Amino acid sequence: MVKETGFYDMLGVKPNATPDELKKAYRKLALKYHPDKNPTEGEKFKQISQAYEVLSDSQKREVYDRGGEKAIKEGGSGGGGGGGFGSPMDIFDMFFGGGGRMHRERRGKNVVHQLTVSLEDLYNGATRKLAVQKNTICERCEGRGGRKGAMEICMSCRGSGVQVSLHKLGPGMVQQVRTVCQGCQGQGQRISHKDRCKACSGRKILRQKKILEVHIDKGMKDGQKVVFHGEGDQEPGLEPGDIIIVLDQRVHPVFTRQGEDLIMTMDLQLVEALCGFQKPVQTMDNRTLLITSHPGELIKPGQKKSVLSEGMPLHRRPYEKGRLIIQFTVAFPEANFLPQQKLKELERYLPATREAEQPESMDDDLYIYADLEDCDPASERRSYYQSMEEDDYPSAGGVQCQTS
Repeated sequence: MVKETGFYDMLGVKPNATPDELKKAYRKLALKYHPDKNPTEGEKFKQISQAYEVLSDSQKREVYDRGGEKAIKEGGSGGGGGGGFGSPMDIFDMFFGGGGRMHRERRGKNVVHQLTVSLEDLYNGATRKLAVQKNTICERCEGRGGRKGAMEICMSCRGSGVQVSLHKLGPGMVQQVRTVCQGCQGQGQRISHKDRCKACSGRKILRQKKILEVHIDKGMKDGQKVVFHGEGDQEPGLEPGDIIIVLDQRVHPVFTRQGEDLIMTMDLQLVEALCGFQKPVQTMDNRTLLITSHPGELIKPGQKKSVLSEGMPLHRRPYEKGRLIIQFTVAFPEANFLPQQKLKELERYLPATREAEQPESMDDDLYIYADLEDCDPASERRSYYQSMEEDDYPSAGGVQCQTS
């Protein structure tokens, strides 16, 4: 039992979620609430990242399960360590391959996009075109924001990019507040309106659309990343970041992927389960497999059979494949599907029933014959509660008071 489930609820998973389930939940939520996509959801993004930081670490997760968020903030007891949380952007970068705060200071920020793909795309390989918006350095002013030599120190912040103001809180108490300089937008330098570049209006960068060709290799997996190095947002004086494409697989109507295996369900009639069958299965590369069970091979309800080398291709080894695993369901015929005399004839061909232990005396008076009825859970509940009410409120009896 866990003390509280707030972090699990934040990610939309159960307290017994596996590491893979945690990763998948965080990936989808982090992409949805990232500040680049939803600028007003910064607090939600922070909470999601903090929850994943704790639950993805086995020691921190143990501390959280035992003592809740308070135990994490206090540093835990017994190896949890590290009270408090890391930067949400650092957690996001480490998950998606960004590299952390120091890495971001040397490079422009990475841009992450989610690409929905089908299981057929991952099976056969595909090339998809994706239109993305990115910042590029203005070519007309070469990223200066205006003509050469027009840049001057901002007098509002004296080149620091921040403004400091003092707020009096009470007698002898003063609070110092630092804010981004509005005159230069934190740049420390500014350009007069007449000298600004007409193409970028002094912003040094332009927003442009770029078409990327995303090559999906055979055997790639849900959540796998395709990285376009140096294709991210550009900023003057910084190395461009990366564009990271995260594959998001749609649910397939027939097959479910489990590692390198494909799993499907096949429905059989009772006669097929007993006497054999041949059923076609369409593969995702447009071949037809004829699944065959020979007469005499018994297929039981819930039984699993596999076909070797008909599963998913292995990534970067596409000529090797996993298994196709088929789970069988068996549909029994409707009641009274045969007349009585035919049932007796059928019984002769089926295995004999096991002889029940007989009592010493076979007198019919010793037996109570009981017929089977269909179970109706709703009527059972009504009967149960009715009997409870009868127990709580017994019928009137015994001495009664005379009323006038």
